Amino acid sequence: MIPSVSFRVRRRLLPIALLAVGWVLANTGFAALANHWFEDFKQQASPEDLYRFLYNMPKGGDLHNHLSGSGLPEWWYEAALNSAKKGYRYYTKVRIDNCRAYENRDADYSLLFRNIQESSWRQLSSCEQGEHKLLQNLTPAERQAWLHSIELDKRSEGRDEFFGKHWQRLNHLFRNPYITNEILLLNMQTFSDEGLIYLETQSNSHGFLKPDGSLFDPNQVAALYREQLKHPDAVATGMVVRLQNAVLRFLPGALEETKLLYEFSAKNPDLYVALNLVGIESNTKGNPMHFLDTFRQLRRKYDLPLSIHAGESDGPNPHVRDTLLAGAERIGHGLNLIGDPETMRLMQFGQRMIEINLISNLLLEYVKDYSEHPFPEYLRTGIPVALATDDRGMWNSNMTDEFYVAVVEYNLSWQEILKLSRNSLAYAFLPESVKQGLLDRYNANIASFETAFSQGGLRQAARKKPVRYQFICRYYDLCEKPR
Repeated sequence: MIPSVSFRVRRRLLPIALLAVGWVLANTGFAALANHWFEDFKQQASPEDLYRFLYNMPKGGDLHNHLSGSGLPEWWYEAALNSAKKGYRYYTKVRIDNCRAYENRDADYSLLFRNIQESSWRQLSSCEQGEHKLLQNLTPAERQAWLHSIELDKRSEGRDEFFGKHWQRLNHLFRNPYITNEILLLNMQTFSDEGLIYLETQSNSHGFLKPDGSLFDPNQVAALYREQLKHPDAVATGMVVRLQNAVLRFLPGALEETKLLYEFSAKNPDLYVALNLVGIESNTKGNPMHFLDTFRQLRRKYDLPLSIHAGESDGPNPHVRDTLLAGAERIGHGLNLIGDPETMRLMQFGQRMIEINLISNLLLEYVKDYSEHPFPEYLRTGIPVALATDDRGMWNSNMTDEFYVAVVEYNLSWQEILKLSRNSLAYAFLPESVKQGLLDRYNANIASFETAFSQGGLRQAARKKPVRYQFICRYYDLCEKPR
């Protein structure tokens, strides 16, 4: 039997009870109602309407972005020509005249559309010079072939094409800091147009070439990045941008490179916020444990976050576990974590996030189709995750495509969409005050979007016409309709 309570006490308890009920409704009932409208919209919307909705929807950030892989082919071509103002001219290989004997040919000799700057072209034999053309002198057919050579635009292409040919073709183009900064600005502008407010991209300051072939001082390159980010065109995007230094983990000098770039990042914290290990992790030198002692030595002097590729491989292995042991705060890809139950259990409701790259994992054949991808299992068992674009220029895609794939393939709820965007800011390597400012901006943006949709539907909330890229056209038949 419930003890009786005096009227005066009941009257005092009533406001508290009402507050409690209000809290429950706000955190359960209202959330369910808020979620219901999106479920209705998904069921009724055409694919075109859903894409328009997601394109206009405010988003958070892109935390896994290779700047040298984020340029669309057209961007690279125009940026290469534009760099003539800085004294650069580029040649590309358009034919093979068998200038070298077979025993003297390296892996790149037979690679068409490999780009070199003029200083390197002048060092070739006259026969090899004749195999190349200035970019601006390509015929329309050659130009089209050049553009197709640096994106995965055929279903028959995959991992071997990407790792073995795309980067080798770009070659000197991504070692030009002026081209790199132009690609950065174009990313900022197009990401901003689809509602992003933060970009954390991987782009080093070392190894850049001057027109005469000599190397830039890394501090000069860092200064060029800072100058670009302060340019009115960049400021107008409203995007906050930070960089990561990236080590190609399987190269012979990777450990020394790790020390060099770790120290450089730590000394330039306004620009560089993390270090990343990139590239194939399956061989001995690429294995995360190969770097453990080096990171432990570096942490004795510097405090720098690590966001490291791990688990982007076929079959189970302990790479995600070992990468966490090495000190990674974020894991890039994390595909085969699903085969490591103990580590997966540790990451549930934990402090370490996985950067999910749905389009990349499909095109590079780490999953045969999206039914194999562990993303929904991670998301729905409490492992922090966020969507990211990886090498979007080579996929010819954008962040909206990542969200579209996630919604269509995994039936995301509205609350899950919000969680993904908030995670992409909450796990950014930024000072807490800057991070909170971005979260506040995102919350205000998404609240305005929700209000606009509730008042006027898709027409009111999604006024911008989406810019559609080739991935969404080829794989989901969402191509631009002719007028």
